[in-house]
Amino acid sequence: TGKAISYHVSPQSFYQVNPEQTEKLYSLALEYAGLTGKESVWDLYCGIGTISLFLAGKAGHVYGVEIVPQAIADAKDNAKRNGFSNTGFFVGKAEEVLPEFYAEHKNEKTDMLHPDVIVVDPPRKGCEESLLQTIVDMQPEKVVYVSCDSATLARDVKFLRAKGYELKDVTPVDQFPHTVHVETVVLLSKGEV
Repeated sequence: TGKAISYHVSPQSFYQVNPEQTEKLYSLALEYAGLTGKESVWDLYCGIGTISLFLAGKAGHVYGVEIVPQAIADAKDNAKRNGFSNTGFFVGKAEEVLPEFYAEHKNEKTDMLHPDVIVVDPPRKGCEESLLQTIVDMQPEKVVYVSCDSATLARDVKFLRAKGYELKDVTPVDQFPHTVHVETVVLLSKGEV
């Protein structure tokens, strides 16, 4: 994926515990995003910016959202530390920040409102329906969903498919060998909405 990225992680911030598989997981998300260097991307539940910075090397702009203030401070620091000036990070719940941002600015012509790709990497509870609806309203060409819970993934994919997104690819990544847990990366793309 180009040059190696270094990260600083504060004690309050989340980071995957299996570094080798994490690189595979995030490389897969990057591959699914299919970036060419011009795209606008939202990274929801971005943590310390791990996926955001993977994407930033190939995107025009990346906007991250995360509820933990210290993680956002880490994300900003990590972007600076790695020389990325094409990132922006917002503190708050993704299910509040994105719908509120969209409602406030939806009549404006900006790449933030009409991103090419939206990446979501939610906790086990998955995405709230209001957030999924905002994603549909923003009409990204692609949605890359990184999931740690197959049941909520299935529920959320069903919602997106009902709104015109087509399931294109699914790849499991075993982050926790010898356990029942598996991370899954899913690519959906916009059909006839």
